[in-house]
Amino acid sequence: MIFETEGRQADRLAFERCLWEGGWRRVAGLDEAGRGALAGPVCAAAVILPSDPAIAEALSGVRDSKQMTAAEREAWAPRIRAAALAWGVGFASAEEIDSLGIVAATKRAAGRALEALSPPPDALLTDYLIFPESELPQIALVKGDRRSLSVAAASVLAKTARDTLMRQLDAQYPGYGLAQHKGYGTPAHRSALARLGLSPLHRRSFAFRP
Repeated sequence: MIFETEGRQADRLAFERCLWEGGWRRVAGLDEAGRGALAGPVCAAAVILPSDPAIAEALSGVRDSKQMTAAEREAWAPRIRAAALAWGVGFASAEEIDSLGIVAATKRAAGRALEALSPPPDALLTDYLIFPESELPQIALVKGDRRSLSVAAASVLAKTARDTLMRQLDAQYPGYGLAQHKGYGTPAHRSALARLGLSPLHRRSFAFRP
């Protein structure tokens, strides 16, 4: 296992190339969305890009999802899915977050995303998470979504999948504004919580202050 702790990388396929050249051709980038939200699940995505440097041009607009607008993420998500050799998305519920803790729940969501990949990966690139239980070679990157195209692609799929789910859940739990803030602790969300109390979607283990 390699753990990359610091440094900057201009070539957003540098870590993929390192693994490709070592013989690992199905490198899965992993990232998550929703770890810091007060409500809703945490979502993880896994993306295996073709082991071809041309993929950088094909996905030239893909970067850390937090640096993209919602419209950009929604436009690029189907292009990522079409270009990927394989992709998968997994969720861990608010109940799982409360019982396991956010880190373990995030790893559970990531495991579900990896299980959805066909063909399966033979190496992992992650945004800081380490999976000691996995025998796959892995590189854990600080700010991996800014340094690896595979991880950035996963960040976009995780964010768009979770946003879509939160818009759907808004209809089931009206009044909280989930479609707007996606469960994060905005002033409007905290105001709604003060009026309505906690819904089944809210994470009881997260501190709430109206």
